[in-house]
Order: sequence, then C-alpha cells, then structure tokens
Amino acid sequence: MTKAQPSDSELWKLIQLDNNKAFDLLFNRYWSAVYTTSFTYLKDQEACTELVHDIFLNIWRNRHSLEVTSFKNYLTTASRYQVYKLIKRGKLNPIVLVDEYDGLPDSSYVVNQGEEKIRYQEMENSIELVLEKLPKKCKEIFMLSRFDNLSNQEIADKLGISKRTVENQITIALKALRISIKAILYSIIFFNI
Repeated sequence: MTKAQPSDSELWKLIQLDNNKAFDLLFNRYWSAVYTTSFTYLKDQEACTELVHDIFLNIWRNRHSLEVTSFKNYLTTASRYQVYKLIKRGKLNPIVLVDEYDGLPDSSYVVNQGEEKIRYQEMENSIELVLEKLPKKCKEIFMLSRFDNLSNQEIADKLGISKRTVENQITIALKALRISIKAILYSIIFFNI
C-alpha cells in the first residue's frame, strides 16, 4: 500500500523546520504551474525558468518569516508579481505577434500589450472574487442578468420572485462591483506613477 502524499500545510511545517526533502516535494508539486503561469505572459523559457527559481529561492530564504495559507494562491500571485516586475523594469518586452497588419497605422510598430493583459486578468480575477462573496441568490440573479442576458421580468418568472427583488439584488451586486473596481483602478494608477 502506498503512503499518502503530505498536504501543503504539512510540507510547509516541515520546511519551516529546515527540511530539504519537504521543500523538494513542494517544488516538484508546483514548479510547472509557476512556470506555465509566467510563460503565458513572457513567452521566454529562460526568463520563466529563472523566475521559478527566484520564487522558490525566496520561499526557502524566508521560510521562517513567511505566512502562507494556500501555496497555490501564493505562487500564482508571486509569479504574476514577478512577471509584472520584469515587464515594468524593461527587462523583458513581450511582443504580440500579429498575422495580418491590416488596419494598423504603421506596420513597423507593434504595441506591447503584456501589462494590459496582466491588468485585465487581475481585474477579471477581482470581479470573480467579488461575485463569489455575494449572497448565493444575489449572485445567481446577477449572473442571469449579465451573463445569460435575461430581462428582470424573465429572471423573476424563472426564480418565482418579484421583479422588484430582482432589481434590488442587481443593485446590490453592482454596488459591490463598483467598490471593487474603484480599488483596482486606484492600484493601477498608484503603481503607474
């Protein structure tokens, strides 16, 4: 019978006690996910390999002071941050390949859309988090309205509630999203100064 693999939290406790084997297990469990995340933005094997090593080296160096509750979330955030740092510093310049140049004012000029893609994905993730925090019924109503394009009356009929309740729940969802989007825009402006 095979022994069950230790959980991330068990590995982390061992790593904090300077256990190299636990660190190797954690590295082997997550290095490809970190590499893949960074490669989607950078398209540079050498840079992504270096980025993976830097992230895990920082984890090892700071193992006694780091507080990690979810390695998956921590590593995703760390890899995005490192990608953003590389692009911001000008160390890498992701190039967007365009098959057809019709409609471009000057075909010798290609716009770097790496930062915009990162911001878009971060905003999309933030919106998903806000929607996850909404009450179940509120989220369901908002999704039917915005993603299934149902009218307020159609939603009311489908769920057996009043049209006014649908309108109230959509208002609550939109208010939560507005607050979140303002915070995201503030951080984008703050980091671009």
